[in-house]
Amino acid sequence: MYRVVEIEEIIKETPTIKTFFFRDETQPSPGQFYMIWLPGVDEFPMSISYIGERKAFSVKLVGEGTRKMHSLSEGDRLWIRGPYGRGFVEKNKKALFVGGGSGMATLAPLIERMRGDVVIAARTKEELLFKRRFKNRRVYIATDDGSEGFRGFAHELVERLLEENEYEIIYTCGPELMMRKLIDIAIERGLDIQASLERLMKCGIGICDSCSINGYRVCVDGPVFEKDILIEMSDLGRYTRDRAGRRVPL
Repeated sequence: MYRVVEIEEIIKETPTIKTFFFRDETQPSPGQFYMIWLPGVDEFPMSISYIGERKAFSVKLVGEGTRKMHSLSEGDRLWIRGPYGRGFVEKNKKALFVGGGSGMATLAPLIERMRGDVVIAARTKEELLFKRRFKNRRVYIATDDGSEGFRGFAHELVERLLEENEYEIIYTCGPELMMRKLIDIAIERGLDIQASLERLMKCGIGICDSCSINGYRVCVDGPVFEKDILIEMSDLGRYTRDRAGRRVPL
């Protein structure tokens, strides 16, 4: 079930995010994820941030497993399985890509395959991910503290852009509250939208139900969901689940 891959290169993207490059024969779609196992430490899901001859995970430091991963060096090994889940559906519509924080890692392979404008958002300029990666397109920056680009939240910048551009679809990944705002905007304005959701995943293959939201299992029904299903998710942006499966307010 697991494959062992060697870390070929590590790039420090921000103070809290590192990208780990490796080689693997699988062919993931943008938005799919893998399960990474660090023996004796933890197993956790991670979206793919580069697709090609070399693949990569861009990992934000958030807990024990990612802390261990950040301590690894080039030449160290990872145990992985996957890819899993449903990725993004590419549509022939004028697109706006909106990534918040480490959510840009999930969107990046899709952005490189499609046309469209990009919004990169973070709390502060030091945490902006991949702001120089996307060539020959318009890239807009939003920071909560105004240290670079638009001062404010991603959805506020999106509302301004929608006054000036006729976008037809939003692709998004990032903090759940941000995506909830974007879904509401899409509903109000009659736009299409796809969102990649993050929930606690223990198995990655639909058995444990720890990642469920309103009857959908994020690991197999998602992690990318389209508008018609997102509209049904009353918990989205309002409740999550702890490790015991209890609903807790966001």
